[in-house]
Amino acid sequence: MKKNILLKALTLILGISAYTTSYAQCDTIASLCDKHITSEYISDGQNYRSLLLDDEIAEFNMTLYGGNTYRFAGCSGLADGNLIFSVYDKERNLLFTNEEYSNAPYWDFKITNTLDCIIEANLDPNSLASGCAVLLVGFKQ
Repeated sequence: MKKNILLKALTLILGISAYTTSYAQCDTIASLCDKHITSEYISDGQNYRSLLLDDEIAEFNMTLYGGNTYRFAGCSGLADGNLIFSVYDKERNLLFTNEEYSNAPYWDFKITNTLDCIIEANLDPNSLASGCAVLLVGFKQ
């Protein structure tokens, strides 16, 4: 009985420790990624984050408003170029992927009409097998 309780407590402590460590990892990556949202851009105030393993894909939904220029910055790990991000419209038509540009860590989008979109992020399989994916979004002042 005592072994069972001890095992459950140990499992809970390890789970909380792993969660805290992975969340701290995401904070570090978000801070590094923030350098791509330069002073000419205002952050949308969101940190889109996901812990990815192997070939998992994170999905983020957002509305981009017409007449604005947005910058997407995507990061994973301590170096640029580890995260592939793709932008789709609601019908899943591919509008952009940074994979065609050597996994560029950021890209600017001039939006003429308001657009509901889906951003997918996954790790470059040649760089990382697991890690925290961070997407930051800013719009031009």
